[in-house]
Amino acid sequence: MNLTKNIKNIAKNVLREEAAAVLQLADYINDDFEQCVQAILAIKGRVVVTGIGKSANIATKIVATFNSTGTPALFMHAADAIHGDLGMIQSEDFVICLSKSGNTPEIKVLVPLLKRKGTQLAALVSNVDSYLAQQADFVLNATIEREACPHNLAPTTSTTAHLALADALAVCLLESRNFSSEDFGALHPGGSLGKRLYLKVDDIYKQNAAPKVANDATLKEIIIEISSKRLGATAVVDPAGQLTGIITDGDLRRMLSNFENLHGIKAADIMTPSPLTIDCEAYAAEALATMQQKNITQLIVVKSGNFAGFVHLHDLLKEGLV
Repeated sequence: MNLTKNIKNIAKNVLREEAAAVLQLADYINDDFEQCVQAILAIKGRVVVTGIGKSANIATKIVATFNSTGTPALFMHAADAIHGDLGMIQSEDFVICLSKSGNTPEIKVLVPLLKRKGTQLAALVSNVDSYLAQQADFVLNATIEREACPHNLAPTTSTTAHLALADALAVCLLESRNFSSEDFGALHPGGSLGKRLYLKVDDIYKQNAAPKVANDATLKEIIIEISSKRLGATAVVDPAGQLTGIITDGDLRRMLSNFENLHGIKAADIMTPSPLTIDCEAYAAEALATMQQKNITQLIVVKSGNFAGFVHLHDLLKEGLV
């Protein structure tokens, strides 16, 4: 074990080499790439992504990205394909084959079988002169100068380039389909990511009390309402029930500094008028963003413009959004 090497410099050089290779891919985006996108958009079947070795590992991630962004896809290992799994491919499917060299024995066996099925084939390769590239309907050029491995052997830069180019393909498909954040949320209902995309304020605020006082409420009434509802604030409403302001624990503390005589103080005297609100149909993530931006812990919820209740930072913490 050599402990004299400069580990930090080695790591930085790897990242710089791989970043440079990914940037170079922008120069390889051509008509084939665009036509490949159009062909995938036109298919009635699925995108089947295949490869062998490290390319197979990258292919599984590409499939996951396609599926989560509106392009139905499945993974087929190239070695298994020629031992029975080829049956999963239908004529209306589209195959993307990953290979650095484009000349591996399994690929050379697989490609004629795919062409016999009449399936369209895209080659995602780092060698555009390879057998695979020459046989494919579309060539996605992921050429690299060398691997980040000091021996130029271990798939490092090449797999990074393949993954990045496939991400570009997935995003082009996503945008072409007008795939929205709501669509994304429908495919990601679990965990905090899913909740950010589908959970609405209306799903949360109803579990809280809805403290409110009239404009002419006394100091005692205000304190009792805030204390009993335990949200650290109360809404202030006019006789018609329209929201006119908010009183928080902080407003009560500031009142002690601003008023020498507390007798006769009404809600309208100490409230903050025109408070921040959020519509009950807004996403909970939007409520969180507002609280973080304004450095507050609660928001008044309105429904059809009328006071409906409160959403608190603790509610969002409980839902795992923070």
